[in-house]
Amino acid sequence: MGEIPNHIRREAASKEVKPTVRVGRSGLTESLVEEVEGQLRQRELVKIKVNRGVFDRENLAVLWDALVDRTGAVLVLSRGNVGVLWRR
Repeated sequence: MGEIPNHIRREAASKEVKPTVRVGRSGLTESLVEEVEGQLRQRELVKIKVNRGVFDRENLAVLWDALVDRTGAVLVLSRGNVGVLWRR
């Protein structure tokens, strides 16, 4: 997989980068995957926020793994209900 560059890690952790995708009650849908893929084609990082109460901690990990598998991106950061994917 390779190492994630430090500047990518810093940008992913920045509060200035706002979430551009929200995951609601519907969870992981095909349209959500298509939206994330489209955004990854346009930008290097995509910050995703999951609505509170939709998933518990274990299911969040499953969600991030599924998004990584389906988009081919790298999970740079997963903190609480926010995750950041990076297009290599």
